Parts: sequence; C-alpha cells; structure tokens
Amino acid sequence: MPVIVIANPKGGVGKSTLATNLAGCLARKGHKVMLGDLDSQQSSRAWLALRPAGLPAIAPWDIGPDRVARPPRGVTHLVLDTPAGMAGPQLERALRVADRLLVPLQPSMFDILATEAFLQRLASRRGSLQVGIIGMRVNPRTRAADQLAHYVGQLGMPVLGYLRETQNYVQLAALGATLWDAAPARVERDIAQWQPLLDWIDC
Repeated sequence: MPVIVIANPKGGVGKSTLATNLAGCLARKGHKVMLGDLDSQQSSRAWLALRPAGLPAIAPWDIGPDRVARPPRGVTHLVLDTPAGMAGPQLERALRVADRLLVPLQPSMFDILATEAFLQRLASRRGSLQVGIIGMRVNPRTRAADQLAHYVGQLGMPVLGYLRETQNYVQLAALGATLWDAAPARVERDIAQWQPLLDWIDC
C-alpha cells in the first residue's frame, strides 16, 4: 500500500492541488484511496467535504501532527498533504511513513532558493524513499523549466513533469472535483501532463 506524501516547506506552491488531483486520479482508476491533511488550514479536508457523492469515493485519512491512525483494510493508496513550514519532528514523521515523496516546485529563483535546504536534506537522507519533483504553473518549453530541471538534476532527483497554470484546477476544486471528474475534452491537455508522474507512481 503506497503512501505518497506531498511536501514543500514553501507555501503557495500547489501542494493541495497536487494532493487532491492525485487522489482523484487514483480513485477514478478504481483504487481505494484515503487523503490525509497535516495542514492546520485543512484545505484538502475541506475539499473532501465538497466532493459530490456521485464521484469516485475518497475517504479522509485520520491523521494529525502528532499521530497517524492506521488505515482500514482494503485501502490501496494513501495520499498525504502537508503544510508550509513543515520541519523537525513533524517532517520526520511524514517522511517515515512515505514510500514516495512529491515536491511541487515553481521554477522561479525565489521558489528554488526557498526550497533549496529542504531538497538538499532529502538528497542526503533519502535511503529507500523515492523523491520526485513536479514543476508547477510552468510551460515546459521555457528557459525557466530548463533551469529547474538542471538544478534538481544536480541533486539526483527527477523532474517528473510540468503542470501548466490553468483555471481548470481552480474551478474544479471549488466543486470538490478533479481533472478526472471533468469532461475529457475540457482537460485533455492537462491530463496528458500528468502521465509521467502517474508512470512514476506506477498506478
């Protein structure tokens, strides 16, 4: 049962967007998915409360800053959203349960510098933990995308893909939905950008 943790100590990089859409994709594929949220704002938990009953089910994972409840039998995938500024014991607890760690990262130098110490820490201690970078709100055909790939490549981490900036994420989130719950013609371009990430997760 893979546990996929979404983490970046910098705020506003798209962690909840990544976590909710990944959970929605896994649910659409027929997996039994639980979504946890360590952020005090509980954005992912609030999103779950908006999710219509007719969409593929995603259960809340009962998890808190100081405890992790065991998931019930039958769950196949766990996705964990984390807060900005996560460090110390809270970060260590999240990393201990993770099989895969996804780091959403925007390609600006300010974002890279704000995340640099976190990425270097991951590079020095990964062990069996698989770490992948997701370029958020970025055109893959730009110099900024090349610079991002070059930087994380020096740390031995792959850039799994680039997700463009689009109102699809914003509008669907307001409905408790994901790209995989929308009309295919509307989100075809966006879903194609997710494929390398999904291949890496092997789902």
